[in-house]
Amino acid sequence: MKSYSLSELILVAVVSSLITVFFVVPLSVYYLPLGKQAAFSDFLQNLPFFNQFYQHNNLNLKNTETYTPSGYESQIVNAIKMASPAVVSIVVSKDVPIVEQYYVNPFGNDPFFRQFFGDVQIPQLRQKGFKKEDVGGGSGFVVSSDGLILTNKHVVSDTKAEYTVFTNDGKKYSAKVLARDSIADVAILKIDAPRLSAIKLGNSDEVTVGQTSIVIGNALGEFRNTASVGVISGLSRSITASGGGLTETIYDVIQTDASINPGNSGGPLLNLKGEVVGINTAMVSGAQSIGFAIPINQVKRIISDIINFGKIKTPFLGVRYIAITSSVQDSKKLPFDYGVLVTKGDNNEPAVLPDSPAAKAGLKEGDIILEFGDRKIDLDHPLISRINLYSVGDNIKMKIWRNDLPAQAGKTMNLEVTLAEKS
Repeated sequence: MKSYSLSELILVAVVSSLITVFFVVPLSVYYLPLGKQAAFSDFLQNLPFFNQFYQHNNLNLKNTETYTPSGYESQIVNAIKMASPAVVSIVVSKDVPIVEQYYVNPFGNDPFFRQFFGDVQIPQLRQKGFKKEDVGGGSGFVVSSDGLILTNKHVVSDTKAEYTVFTNDGKKYSAKVLARDSIADVAILKIDAPRLSAIKLGNSDEVTVGQTSIVIGNALGEFRNTASVGVISGLSRSITASGGGLTETIYDVIQTDASINPGNSGGPLLNLKGEVVGINTAMVSGAQSIGFAIPINQVKRIISDIINFGKIKTPFLGVRYIAITSSVQDSKKLPFDYGVLVTKGDNNEPAVLPDSPAAKAGLKEGDIILEFGDRKIDLDHPLISRINLYSVGDNIKMKIWRNDLPAQAGKTMNLEVTLAEKS
């Protein structure tokens, strides 16, 4: 066996150390999990010999800077963080038929036909029981800590379906539909879950065009608690929307360019305070970021009714009318191009229903209702939407115009009406 001198042994040790420093160590660090690379590099820097060749900073394994949102961006982040725990996903399930394919010989086993056509097999379909499937979905948000959830009526329109709610923390609850509003695209669900995080309701009357809007919901029925940001791009819109087998006209809605995707229906439209100012209800198919939300002030009465009475109490005035447009104004020689004209029905039904709140307030056929509760009535703000801002039993002022026959000298006057419950 060959013997080595001391100088040769030292040379071999130096070469081996250099190979380790420049090839083996970097390679081993590269294959370490990311969380351990920085710790290993710190260890190498503390070795007296290695720290001359191996510098942690050169490998950029640690990011010493922490990004913190500030200003406008932090407002968005905080609003989403505040509201997200109250946003839920709603899954619609239903028993659907199981259909299977089978084959039959149209001639049966008749030997006469068999000699010409052979064993002919024609496919047929038949039902073989039912199975539970997810057939739709949407979003909603918690409005009271004991499990009341607000969503769109078209999300839960199927009375034969079952509804399941997934909360932000991933928990699953069976949901019961307490009420579907007969006029607005709004419904209330209930789940048995205590101490939920309820969302804060804002004031939709204060919303202005250009202010920041935030949408949260179950985008495409798949991506829960997806957030998108935009601005309020329009107010007091009237739209005809379809969904859940329903087609209806919705008045006085908020327009936003924050993305409202399928599955976002029923989710909240937020301001920068994290407050709900609207319920996402519709989008324009084929357009770029045009969506609509029901103002939350239109819904506060419904929430209050469910909490106090366990049902929605729809306010009732008791008049028949036609909306006044410029053409109606011209044809009937009216002094206004807005408001509603109290008139008989097509089959001569009374303009003012007997013993109704309108009759008790002194409203007459031929009157023009100009304002309801100090709010102007026009095509974008119809009388029905104005009435629905109030609760049964509320005393509301109406500004009307009355044509005092026979003098033909019309005048404006104020009446006060107490709303009753629609039966």
